[in-house]
Amino acid sequence: MSVSTDVDVLVIGAGLAGLRCALTLAEAGVTVHVVEAQDRVGGRLWTEQIDGFLCDRGFQVLNPAYPAAKRWLDLSSLELQPFGRGLLVRAADGWRVLADPLHHPDLAKATLSSGLLSVREITAILRWLAPTVLAPQRTAREPDRPLAASLDAAGITGRLRRVMDRFLAGVLVESRGSSSARFTQLLMRSFVLGAPALPTQGMGAIPAQLAGRLPHVHLSCPADRITRRGSSVITDTAVGQFSSRAVVVATDSLAARRLTGVPTVAMKGLTTWWFSSAEPPDHRPFLAVDGRTGLDGGPPGPVWNAAVVTNAAPSYAPAGHHLVQATTLLDRPDGDANEQAVRRHLSSIYQRPTTNWKLVTHHRVPHALPASAPPLHLTSSARIAPGTYVCGDHRDTSSIQGALVSGHRVATALLVDRGTDRT
Repeated sequence: MSVSTDVDVLVIGAGLAGLRCALTLAEAGVTVHVVEAQDRVGGRLWTEQIDGFLCDRGFQVLNPAYPAAKRWLDLSSLELQPFGRGLLVRAADGWRVLADPLHHPDLAKATLSSGLLSVREITAILRWLAPTVLAPQRTAREPDRPLAASLDAAGITGRLRRVMDRFLAGVLVESRGSSSARFTQLLMRSFVLGAPALPTQGMGAIPAQLAGRLPHVHLSCPADRITRRGSSVITDTAVGQFSSRAVVVATDSLAARRLTGVPTVAMKGLTTWWFSSAEPPDHRPFLAVDGRTGLDGGPPGPVWNAAVVTNAAPSYAPAGHHLVQATTLLDRPDGDANEQAVRRHLSSIYQRPTTNWKLVTHHRVPHALPASAPPLHLTSSARIAPGTYVCGDHRDTSSIQGALVSGHRVATALLVDRGTDRT
């Protein structure tokens, strides 16, 4: 490719932040091109198709209660398949069910008789979470602390606390409760307001939907260097140079530092295992956690959450098959447990043999999510140098919501700087 002089803005990275940024610019009449190092869009959000199974890289879900999702995604065309609003908890003597009685009235009795609930602890949880549900912006501005300390201070210390710890560890991809309490409360608000779901075609359908609305997305086109030349920004890529009036770096934290010098953000990792089974080990559409305690205070095995994904999303497997996922956390000594250890723990959780299950694939994702340590910072600066901008969930909040908001926010800032703000 020769030097292009008719590109107003170049976006580097076709993850959710970069795609949302490019769309905001295009909708304002700006000529924008997107370059992506991989041979696909989506960044960390993509779905591998194997023998008719859909296996997301890392167990991920979309919460349709995210304001950004409602505003910028065509949720109906994603054909979302929701999980149940609740959890299965493996206790010493079998399953316990915790389900939202408003959405699962048939499970109200089982929930109340689970032995995991107490009036004191439920009251403490309501005091801890209700202000965020009612006034999220106010909560985000309040003093912050690590999640574990916040739960302790709120008096959430009973049996339900152990279940919360196991569930939130999988959501936050860290097992020590070191994440921002305020960020966690904002995430919990979304779970209160909406049911996590999977698109019929997998989580990769989300970035594919955004990219389908852009005319200029160049794949397998990594950016090597950004330099300033007069009023233009020159970006060297594997296929040549782009000349633009501005460039937006929408890569992960490490690539953003290489290209712009911005500080890196610590990343958290996990491994997701995907197994096929002729029969589901359980028929309920809930995430499962192990409520028993191992030697180090965690679960008695490497699996922090599991789910029969096809109970909620049958499109994830061919007819007559079922798909089970299991997630381990890389901040734990057993985060890299082998297949045998994972199967053994799953057999204990579901109280079913797993020897006949077929391993479809497994993904080790060392950079699954940016860390979200306290205090919570909802935004970082959009423009870091004349004509150079950075966006991504590592610049806002580490979530789909954060990625979409970051892309839109940076695009809006760029338009303001150009004097062409039309939002």
